[in-house]
Amino acid sequence: MSFSNVYDDAQRAQAYSQLDFPGTYYLAYRDLPEILSRQVHGRLALDFGCGAGRSTRFLETLNFEVVGIDISNSMVDAAKSADPQGEYHLVSDGEFSVLEGRRFDLIFLGFAFDNIPGAEWRATVLSRLSALLTETGRIVILGSTPEIYTHEWASFTTKDFPQNRSARGGQMVQIVMKDVPDSRPVVDLIWFH
Repeated sequence: MSFSNVYDDAQRAQAYSQLDFPGTYYLAYRDLPEILSRQVHGRLALDFGCGAGRSTRFLETLNFEVVGIDISNSMVDAAKSADPQGEYHLVSDGEFSVLEGRRFDLIFLGFAFDNIPGAEWRATVLSRLSALLTETGRIVILGSTPEIYTHEWASFTTKDFPQNRSARGGQMVQIVMKDVPDSRPVVDLIWFH
């Protein structure tokens, strides 16, 4: 299995654009309003890896002025369709020149790091993102724990991928989302703390 961006797919993007916060996603996002209200001082936010715009729209409901960026053309197109008033940009991997001169109080990564290969590249991306922060800005990373790839959940199944149980940090794993009509497995990278 070679790693590729399985999210740059029009059918998958359409399914994601309809996704709200059911099941396991509810648990992931449930406490964010309180955390962000305590930790973030300012209203300018960047949604890194915005996908079809679900987390961008979530941040907008919390009164952030949000810019969404993603490397998937299909996902950015779906985000723009679902949120025509929103600001979304297609970017190259790790290249943020479209944001030149802008600074953010919050940079939010909602499961985006589950798809970035290589510890060095992950560190580079974080360093580049930190350069986009205001003086008191915060980066908030919402990521999957290794257990998401080895157990059954309300929103995910891994029963068809027993090889996930022996995966080491940085290796590819597969998972199927149960909350969307697109039941093709997605390929993520498993990371341990």
